[in-house]
Amino acid sequence: MSSNVGQARAALGARLRELRRDARLSGKDMAAACGWHPSKVSRIEMGKQQPSEDDLLAWCRATDSLLVYDDLIATLRNVQSMYLEWRRVVASGRAHRQRQSLEIEGRAQHVRWFENAVVPGLLQTAEYARAVLLECRSQIPGGRDDIDEAVAVRMTRQRILRSGRRRFAFIVAEAALHQVVGSRLVMVEQIRRLIEEARNPRVDLAIVPLAANTLLGSHGFAMFDRESVMVETISAELTVTRPSEIAIYDQVFGAMHKLAVHGGGAVEILDRLEAEHRLMAGRHSDAD
Repeated sequence: MSSNVGQARAALGARLRELRRDARLSGKDMAAACGWHPSKVSRIEMGKQQPSEDDLLAWCRATDSLLVYDDLIATLRNVQSMYLEWRRVVASGRAHRQRQSLEIEGRAQHVRWFENAVVPGLLQTAEYARAVLLECRSQIPGGRDDIDEAVAVRMTRQRILRSGRRRFAFIVAEAALHQVVGSRLVMVEQIRRLIEEARNPRVDLAIVPLAANTLLGSHGFAMFDRESVMVETISAELTVTRPSEIAIYDQVFGAMHKLAVHGGGAVEILDRLEAEHRLMAGRHSDAD
């Protein structure tokens, strides 16, 4: 879990500890007033267990501090928004999550995005996006069956690449473009799309060659201005908002930007990869 989430949870626990002490209650007294095991009070105050909204209400009643309940609820919901399990995210449908991205990206004026395993969502073709979302559904099932709608919304998101005064910087690892997502023909169309976007004056598209030292880029992430960073893990989505952590991502993005190939060099790599995928697609077709 992100240290940003852990620290926010610890800060909430420290605030609850203050309320308990101000009320002159021991941990055992607090547990008895709320009907809990004493260890629960300790876990919450140490930031090891996240309280529920009902827990906060019980805490405020026991400490006679209902006036701060609303503030505590706001803090709790902020912590919850930092770390979202994918099962919770997709419960409302994958299209709903795509609409949330539409809002987040729409507010930003400078988007920086690094990916080492897939093409960034704002640059995906419809068929590539479909293949990615279908694979995600196979790994984390549940929610509405709305893949078609989710793909359509993802395509709608891409309109911002040509609107306003926004600036975009994408860094994609060459290794991600060797992987076959969907099919070889899907990859051919996807790489053609990247070549097209490389000519977009709003977009700085760079490729990290296979030979580059990419240990810094251990996972993908997207930065929105200098306000937040979104990180997708296998099980969850993290939102980083702590300035010191954002500064680390800023530094890593800058380092990857220096390692990457830009402009005509990036297009040369893309041309070569397109030709390779087209050749392999032809061989598979001949074999059939």
